[in-house]
Amino acid sequence: MEFHTYTLPNGIRGIHRQVRGSVAHCALVIGAGSRDEHPDQHGLAHLTEHAFFKGTQRRRAWQINCRLENLGGELNAFTTKEETTIHATTLRGDFTKAAELIADIAFRSTFPEREIEREKEVIVDEINTYKDSPADMIYDTFEEMLFEDSELGHNILGRKAALMRYNGDAIRSFTARTHTTDRMVFSSIGNFSPKMAEATALRYFGGQPATARGFERTLPPAVAPFEKTVTKHTHQTHCIIGSRAYGIEDPKRLPLALLVNLLGGPSANSLLNMEVREKHGLSYNIEASYTPYVDSGLAAIYFSSEHANETQCVELIERQLQRLRTVPLTARQLSMAKKQFIAQLAISSESNESYMLSAGKSLLVHSEMETMEQVYSKIRALTAEQLTETAEEIFAGMSRLTYR
Repeated sequence: MEFHTYTLPNGIRGIHRQVRGSVAHCALVIGAGSRDEHPDQHGLAHLTEHAFFKGTQRRRAWQINCRLENLGGELNAFTTKEETTIHATTLRGDFTKAAELIADIAFRSTFPEREIEREKEVIVDEINTYKDSPADMIYDTFEEMLFEDSELGHNILGRKAALMRYNGDAIRSFTARTHTTDRMVFSSIGNFSPKMAEATALRYFGGQPATARGFERTLPPAVAPFEKTVTKHTHQTHCIIGSRAYGIEDPKRLPLALLVNLLGGPSANSLLNMEVREKHGLSYNIEASYTPYVDSGLAAIYFSSEHANETQCVELIERQLQRLRTVPLTARQLSMAKKQFIAQLAISSESNESYMLSAGKSLLVHSEMETMEQVYSKIRALTAEQLTETAEEIFAGMSRLTYR
């Protein structure tokens, strides 16, 4: 069996995969992100993630930072719109130390005011760095417009003025409401038995009182397609063309993922890279992406170019989208697209850390984890007609945002 899953008495679920090797990875995936903030809490989920490392009932900040690093391991965390994840990498023999440390900062953080004030300045610097990068900032602006009047619309970092209002009590209130045991998964991968993984989880996470989510996320309201140009006085034009897409539990998610990979995935032979960059030399950076959320998603194409090349780039992109919407792939094109996508997934799964994080999120959202062979089988079963139908649903009536 590729995965071993279990549930602790307090509702925290676990998933483990035993593999050969001397390195172990583990993570606590918490189903709470910026989407779960109240309107007066924007940026609080991300501040909470930073504050986890600033002291617990047992450790001061420097002790948290040194606990695994002194052993050659790593401890880190990240926040998305729907999850907060604390993860660690260690030698196999130090796995239990990593699990204990994650449990300590997840459940016994004290959020000292002096440390929080200091960390706010760090996040302000992070916000400023992000504002200096139009290629990053345009994605957040686009999502704010595409998910207007929705919790998915605001960016994860928040704004400086709001950030300065938050204190330890605000963080404690937020975690009490959102960091509930029924929305947590402890994921691990390493060369030790499922029995040991489950026993470790029970020892360090099982004593936490059971808590349950007391609210439901709301579906984002519909937004009409739009076109907007924002003057940023950048050296290049930055542009996003995109639309709402399927949620993570929608069966059409897989054909869309294949389409987006074919259109502008990481390979140099993607349709957009070949057409816009290689054939016409109009853009150094052009890519397509698909971000699924629980009940919605975002399919987007991003490019940067000289100002004078913007119109031609858009025309070439729209031509490719129109072709995908109206002309089914040939048997050879479809076979090559499937083989490429499956190979990319297989290569990415060779990263045990990425696989561990993906397994944790999958169990959190789906309450199960498909094996890679099951995923490959579903990809091989996709038809050209399914891809054309998906392209028509997603690529018709797309919105556009431009920075100049």
